Amino acid sequence: MKENTEKSNINEGGCKQVLKIAFPLILSTSAMTLQMFVDRVLLMWFDRDAMSGAMLGGILSFVPFSLFLGTATYASTFVSQYDGAKMPKRIGPAVWQSVYFSLAAALIMAAFALFDKQIITMVGHQPQIARYELTYLRILLLGSLPGILDSAVSCFLTGRGKTWIVMWVNVLKTIINIAFDYVLIFGHFGFPRWGIAGAAIATVGANCIACIIYFVIFLLPANRKNFDTSNYLFDKDLFGRLMKFGFPSGVQFMLDVLGFTLFIVFIGRIDALSFAASSMVFQINMLAFMPMIGFGMATSILVGREIGAGKPQLAQKATFSAAKLTFGYMIAVATSYWLFPDLYLLPFGAGADPQQMQAIRPIAITLLYFVSFYCIFDTGNIIFSAALKGAGDTRFVMYVSIWLNWLIMVIPSWFAVTYLHGKARLFVAWAALSGYVCALAILFLLRFLSGKWKSMRVIEKTPAMPSMMPNVPTVESDMS
Repeated sequence: MKENTEKSNINEGGCKQVLKIAFPLILSTSAMTLQMFVDRVLLMWFDRDAMSGAMLGGILSFVPFSLFLGTATYASTFVSQYDGAKMPKRIGPAVWQSVYFSLAAALIMAAFALFDKQIITMVGHQPQIARYELTYLRILLLGSLPGILDSAVSCFLTGRGKTWIVMWVNVLKTIINIAFDYVLIFGHFGFPRWGIAGAAIATVGANCIACIIYFVIFLLPANRKNFDTSNYLFDKDLFGRLMKFGFPSGVQFMLDVLGFTLFIVFIGRIDALSFAASSMVFQINMLAFMPMIGFGMATSILVGREIGAGKPQLAQKATFSAAKLTFGYMIAVATSYWLFPDLYLLPFGAGADPQQMQAIRPIAITLLYFVSFYCIFDTGNIIFSAALKGAGDTRFVMYVSIWLNWLIMVIPSWFAVTYLHGKARLFVAWAALSGYVCALAILFLLRFLSGKWKSMRVIEKTPAMPSMMPNVPTVESDMS
C-alpha cells in the first residue's frame, strides 16, 4: 500500500497525468480545427473571395465573442479549484453564474449586428470580399448564444477533468457542422445554394445541438445531487468573483483577437493575393495551434485543482510537464512546415482554380516559414499564460497582452502596410506578428518563474473545523 501511494505521488503533475487530461482535449480542439479547416477549404472551392471573407468575417465576430467566451469559460477555473478543495456543492452554482453571464452576452452580441455594415465599410476591403464578410459577420453575431452557452456549461466537465465527454460532444459537433457545410454551401439534397451564408448557418446549427447535449448532462439526477446543478439561483458574491477574475481573462482574450484582427485587416489592404495566402496559412497553422490549446486547458485544470487543494508545487510540476510535451510537439510541426509545405497546401488546391492557386503558392510557402519560427515560442505563450490564469493571475496576463499587442504587432504592422512598398509590406508585418508571439512567451515564463501565482486563489476558503470539538455526552443504558 505504501509503495502504491509513493508511486501515485510521483506521477502527480507528471507528463502521464497531463496527457491523461490533455489528450481528449487535444482531440476535441483538433476536431473543432478540422471543422474550421474543412469549412474554409469548401469555401475556397466555392470562391476564393468567399474563403477570405469568411476569414475576416469570422475574426470580426470573434472580437466581441472572445470577450464573453473568455469570461464565461473562466468558470472552469472555479470548478477545478472547488474540485481540488473538496467543495462539490459549489460547482453547480458556479456554472449557473456563467450561464447568466452568457445570456446577457448573447444579447450584446446581437446588438452589434445593428452596426455590421459600418464595421465592414471601415475595414475597406474590395466590394466582392466585403459582401461576403458582411454576410458571415451578421449571421454569427445574431447566432452567438449557443456558442457561448455550450462553452459555459462544458466548464462543468472540463473543470473536473471529465475531458473525454467533452471530446465526444465536440467530435459530434464537428461531424454535424461539416455535413451542414457540404449541404448548405453547395446546395445538395434539395437545399438552396447558400454559399458563405450556408457555412455560417452550419456553425450556428451545430452549436445549438452541442448546447442541448451539455445541458442534458449538467442536469442529470446524479449531478443535481452531487454538485447541486439544480441550484440556479443568482449568487451575487460568486458572480462578482467570476467577473473579478474572469473578466480580465476575457479582456485579454478579446484584445489579443482584436490585435490579430487589425493585422488581418492591414494585410487585406495590400492585395488579394497577400490576403488569400495569409488566410490560407492561418488556417494551416490552426491545425497545429489548436492541439496546444488542449494542453493549455489541461494546464489550467491541473493548476486550478492543485491550488484549490493547497499544493502549488504540484501545479508547477504539471505546468513544466505540459511545456515539455508541447515544445517537443511544436518542433516536429515546425520542421514539417519547412520540409513539406506543399503537403499543407494540397487540400486548398484540390478544388480551387489552378491559376489562382499557382499565384498564391510561393507567398504561402514563405509565410509558413514565419509560422515555423514563432510557433515554437507559442508553446510558452499558451502553457504559461494558462497556468497563470488557472491560479487567478489574470490581470497580469491582461496587461502584458495589451501593451505588447499594440507596441510590437499592431503599430509596426500598420506602419509596414502603410509606408513600405512591394513584398516588404507583407513580410515586415509578419515579422512583427512573430516578434509579438515571442515576447509574450518570454514574459509569461518570467512571471511564472517568479512564483507570485502560488499564493493566489479565486474561490472562498474551505470552511475550517473547530480545533477543539466539544465532548459528546454519553447516556447510560439499562442494556449495557
